[in-house]
Amino acid sequence: MRSTRLLIPGLILLLSACAPKQEPAAPEAETAIKPTAADADAFIADINAFLKSETPRLAAAHWMSNTHISPDSQLLAAHATEEVLEYQTRKADEAKQFDGVEGLSDDTARALMLVKLGSPMPAPSDAEKRKEVARLSAKMEANYGAAKWCRSESGEDCLSLQQIEKIIDNVKLENSPDEMLEAWLGWRETAKPIRQDYLRFAELMSQGAQEMGFANAAELWRAGYDMSPAEFESEVERLWGQVEPLYEQIHCAVRAKLNEKYGDELAPADGMIPAHLLGNMWAQTWGNLYPLMAPYPELGDLNVSAPLEAARDKTYRKLLADFDGRPTPQDLVQIERQAERDYAVEMTRTAEDFYTSLGLPALPDSFWEKSLLTKPMDREVVCHASAWDMNLDGDVRIKQCIEPSEEQLTTIHHELGHVFYYLAYNHLPPIFQSGAHDGFHEAIGDTITLSLTPAHLQEIGLLKNAEQSEQALINRQMKLALDKLVFLPWGKLVDQWRWKLFAGETSEEDLNASWWALRERYQGVTAPAARSEDDFD
Repeated sequence: MRSTRLLIPGLILLLSACAPKQEPAAPEAETAIKPTAADADAFIADINAFLKSETPRLAAAHWMSNTHISPDSQLLAAHATEEVLEYQTRKADEAKQFDGVEGLSDDTARALMLVKLGSPMPAPSDAEKRKEVARLSAKMEANYGAAKWCRSESGEDCLSLQQIEKIIDNVKLENSPDEMLEAWLGWRETAKPIRQDYLRFAELMSQGAQEMGFANAAELWRAGYDMSPAEFESEVERLWGQVEPLYEQIHCAVRAKLNEKYGDELAPADGMIPAHLLGNMWAQTWGNLYPLMAPYPELGDLNVSAPLEAARDKTYRKLLADFDGRPTPQDLVQIERQAERDYAVEMTRTAEDFYTSLGLPALPDSFWEKSLLTKPMDREVVCHASAWDMNLDGDVRIKQCIEPSEEQLTTIHHELGHVFYYLAYNHLPPIFQSGAHDGFHEAIGDTITLSLTPAHLQEIGLLKNAEQSEQALINRQMKLALDKLVFLPWGKLVDQWRWKLFAGETSEEDLNASWWALRERYQGVTAPAARSEDDFD
């Protein structure tokens, strides 16, 4: 699983402080003094002061809502979001007074632009609507984190997303197509309760964006890349055109292998690939199909999940051997949980070692004390991996339900890319504590994961006798393509679908039709034939 959301400080203007409510300003008189560059500097200084003082409190509310899912934590997160949205909306409007002011420093001009762009989650100025946006956001996030698919109507045999993913991921290529289809459909059932919530959320966000001077929320999202929204959309299409021919070849090769394995009825030799056969809940990466796709399978498996599992089991056996006395069943559960925690820390230390080998400082002690690295037994959490900067001053954390697998090890390296980026710019004023745009943050960690080569994995003891031949290189390139290249059309079409929805171009009746039209156009992936018209992906 990869982190597609940057919670802190990518939403730094969302998690910003709320000043005491001010009375609306009186209409500007003809003789009113025009604001100066010094006034603009003071305006930005005030915003930086609020961000610095209030981010810890507001970030804590969202951390709790992600790591202790409950009605209480949702309420705290909703109140924090509502407070932030009010502040952000007001400051974006106030920033307009400095339009045309001469003599602005480059830093202040840039800061004003960031303030006017506002939050990725714009809200209407109406207090009740703003409260509704905050409540919907908290509710949908909690639904995602706590959702379970129950195989029986009795409510027994219920599986979390992590458990369902193991069926879909099919890393040993042993699960039947029927099992994967059932899990695929089951997870999508969990989203139905928030369908109307999401539609209302989109409507309210676009109202907020319109008040900020944008046509809709989608246009606001495309405005943060130092080019016009239209130019950005055109540039995305141009870049995709450069890699599309290679993707089509990968798609063709995968389709042929799946046809060979499952036959024409399940995996047609031509056309679209059914989404549930691609080894990922969202078919966004296909790396779990590598054993099927390796050009030179005789060179051995590049997957390090088995060595990671063996190392975790070794940790368990050591803890068991060190136990004083004969363990009870309850003791065994605690020992197993401790082994999971200890090995999650060890995997994270492995990723940290890579960064420190580049000359970066070690992570602060607070990282190890406060990060959530394994799924607790006593509460629901959002297991989707994410990185957090809690106070813009070194309290950095990750939230990830780590298990001993290659995918999880790669994700840890990715998340620490965010964390080390946070630490690298913590000396800057709060308003500048983010990447040049959100793509920078994702690129840091993804670039690092490219260095998880067979030679490196051998050096740290996770592979033995890693091949260095030309054939081995081709194997690795295939493995990378199934993850990195395959993700590109997915990432593109997700945003395109949201752009159309948030722009009001997609009706409720066409939600699925527009989604699958994009999936087929860019990914060459289709829904399983067994889906009903009401299934919502």
